[in-house]
Formats: sequence, C-alpha cells, structure tokens
Amino acid sequence: MSWQAAPAFCYRHPGVPASVNCQRCGRPICPQCMVSAPVGFQCPECVASGLRQTRQNLGPFGGVRSKDPRVTTFVLIGLNVLVWAAIIATGGGVEALWTGSASGMLPDILALRPLGLCVTADMTQYIPGVTSQALCEGISSAQMVWMPGQADGAPWQVLTSAFTHVEALHIGFNMLALWFLGPQLETVLGRFRFLAVYLVSALVGSAGVMWFSDPETSTMGASGAIFGLLGALLVLAWKVGGDVRGILTWLGINLLYTFTVSSISWQGHLGGLAGGAAMAAVLVFAPKEGRERWQLVGVLAILAAAILAIGVRSAMLA
Repeated sequence: MSWQAAPAFCYRHPGVPASVNCQRCGRPICPQCMVSAPVGFQCPECVASGLRQTRQNLGPFGGVRSKDPRVTTFVLIGLNVLVWAAIIATGGGVEALWTGSASGMLPDILALRPLGLCVTADMTQYIPGVTSQALCEGISSAQMVWMPGQADGAPWQVLTSAFTHVEALHIGFNMLALWFLGPQLETVLGRFRFLAVYLVSALVGSAGVMWFSDPETSTMGASGAIFGLLGALLVLAWKVGGDVRGILTWLGINLLYTFTVSSISWQGHLGGLAGGAAMAAVLVFAPKEGRERWQLVGVLAILAAAILAIGVRSAMLA
C-alpha cells in the first residue's frame, strides 16, 4: 500500500492547492499568488516587502545603502597613509620604507605594546626586564626614557596600532586588500555596519595580541582588521549561498604566510579573523523581526567581550 502526501494549500487561499513555494519565505502559493522573481516565484507579501526596502534604500541586512560604497574605504586608507607619512617624516627616513625600522617616537607611541619599555634617548635600544617607569628612571648609567604600553598608561594603542605602519610593503599590501574588500562589504552592510566590522575586528585582534604575544614586543598594522573583513566576507558568502572557494583560497594563502614568516603577528591576524566573522554572523543571521535591536545587542556584546579581555590582561600585566 502506497501513501501519498496531502496536497499543500495556498496560505492566502486555504481552499486552493499550491503550485510552488515562495522563493523568499517558503510559504505555499497558488497560481493566482505567484509573482515572477529573478529566481523562481515569490508571494505578494514578499514582493511588497522588497519594494518597500528598495524605496527606503535599505540594505538586505538592515541599514541604509551607501550612495558610494567606496567612501569609507577611501577615508580609512587616507588615515593609514596620513599616519604612515607622519612616521616617515618625524624620524623614519627613506631607509625605514624598506627595513621597517624607524627611529622616531611616533611608532612607539602608536604601536601596541602590552608592557612599557625602558629605551635609550635615541629610541634604538631598550633594557629588557625593566617593567616600570620608576626602575627605568633609576638607571644612572645612561639617559633612558620610559615608553608606556597598554597595561601601564597607553590605552589608545589597541586602536591606534591598527592605523600604524612603517614599512612601505606592509602598508601597501594592507591598503590594497582594504581597497578590494571594503567596498564589497559596504555595498551589502551599509556604511556604519561596515565600519563597525572594521573597528571591532581591529580591537579583537589587539585583544589577541595582549593575551598571546610577548608583552615587550610591539605590534602594528591594519592586518587584524583586514583579516576581520575576510572573515566577514566568508560568513556573508555562506549566508547567501555563494561560492566560498575563492575566499577560502585567499584566506588560506594569507594564513600560510602568517605562520611561515616569523615577524608577523599571528595573534592579531587570528583575533581579527574571529572578530570579523563574529560581527558578520551577528549582522546577517539576526532575526528579521526586531533585526536592528538584535544586531545592536550582538555588536555590543562582542565589543564588551573584547574590552573586557583587554582590561583583564592589562590588570594581570600591570
């Protein structure tokens, strides 16, 4: 004896058998309710909702669409270049473009260093193991200067380090990646959501540096934020059912480079990647009902977790 499934009926006309399901919401619809869409058919309510979003210029995951999705990327690139130019002009010199070694104070002020350093007046050497300003100033054999770190007086470094570069290739590769990734994400997420992904990724990357790097080493560069954009793009492509192979290949190459070059901060890269993926997940998987509220709660939770992680680690090192 064979069993047949009961016929589905149109959700708008309960007595009329449905022909297909709406491509957008999945509800059964009859021929009278079928509205042709770019892929399959949609119900009248989903079509009306889409038209409202278009009229209000809303993005697919909330937020207003950017008129020019390149603007935020231009501003971020400009800030990075401005800081880089200031570093070169105030002590980096032409040699620093290729060696990554700058003698001025600006890199030491802006780069992320979990603990402060006791350095010589010309900023070329430091005394390891000197972990406080009092100890540094007590050294009489040389003129020493105390450069504070995140845990002992320089809280700005967790963000300013993401805009700090010295070597030309470093800023060049990072800004090129930002140029490719930024407008794509801003087109889908909108300006403020994209900027939130970028900055929170940088902050989570700094949290990774605080916890897992040598407290006396300096870390700088936008790479943590760039990895965050890669993580966000991967989550977004997965959400819409896109082909993620190209993104995974690009990510794999960058991770291979991260773990094979000794001078690269894997802590910042992986932290940024996790932060960007988490931010994107909060933005694109938030329920449609009350979407903005859920997105705000999720973003604030990630931001609070990053700040708490940095604060706890700073207290442990102080």
